[in-house]
Amino acid sequence: MIVEILDIVIAGLLLGGLYALIAMGLSLQYGVARVLNISHGEFIMLGALGAWFLFGFGVNPLVSLAICGPVTFIIGFLLYRTVFTRLRTSSASIGAYEGSSMLASFGLLFIIQSIALIAWGSGIKGYTYLAFPVNVGGALFAANRLVALAFAVFLGLVFYFFLVRTRLGKAIRAAAQDPATAGLMGVNINQVLALCFGLGAMMAGFAGLLISICYPVNTTMGLEYTIITIIVVVLGGLGSIPGSFIGGFILGLIGSIVTYLEPGLSLAAYYVLFMLLLLVRPTGILGK
Repeated sequence: MIVEILDIVIAGLLLGGLYALIAMGLSLQYGVARVLNISHGEFIMLGALGAWFLFGFGVNPLVSLAICGPVTFIIGFLLYRTVFTRLRTSSASIGAYEGSSMLASFGLLFIIQSIALIAWGSGIKGYTYLAFPVNVGGALFAANRLVALAFAVFLGLVFYFFLVRTRLGKAIRAAAQDPATAGLMGVNINQVLALCFGLGAMMAGFAGLLISICYPVNTTMGLEYTIITIIVVVLGGLGSIPGSFIGGFILGLIGSIVTYLEPGLSLAAYYVLFMLLLLVRPTGILGK
């Protein structure tokens, strides 16, 4: 019984760490740049398939973090400066901008997915990395999953302390609270918003790479992760980075418990939780 509980908890923490990493990126994009990025999952897919592609050339997946992360950051940064900045400056209000940017991100979803399909095809991809078992309290886990959990927690904490402790992080938080006043205080709003979108894409790329270490991946995997990420962001509180981190682990543990009881109902359980949140506490755990 103790081994089964440990198995459920560790599996839940693994999922939770990945969900937290993904959700922190989307929370930053929406909380600061005001873009509910429906194409967020496609950056997860790019990170996952990028790691798989590089592994074919003998590049260690953990080394690929230094490649896939910056590449997805650059793509996100450029997309914001070219597409979303134009939409923001031409929108009559912030509400109109949020609507038009969400529709634009729908278009990006299909554009990125189509390019990936041309480049890599629709088949399932995977590779073997650190697949040997590790005994944790009597329960056996693949070493790659424990490594993915450790890196997910590490990257999430580094990202949080970057936002809290650095000068650039303070500028980002100022832009989130009051963009107009932050601009008057010398913050380059256009640059900061593009940076936030790029950082969100980078976090998704990191998560995708860690997912590829543990699970098979394909070019159509993104949308499911986007839906899960939105649920995590709502659970944690819209725009709350700590809330997304906590919400990711909570959803991961819930998913692990449901999968243990009935493997086919994990995604349905997420949707039920999402609807209950909207009815009972739409602001989430740490939302305002």
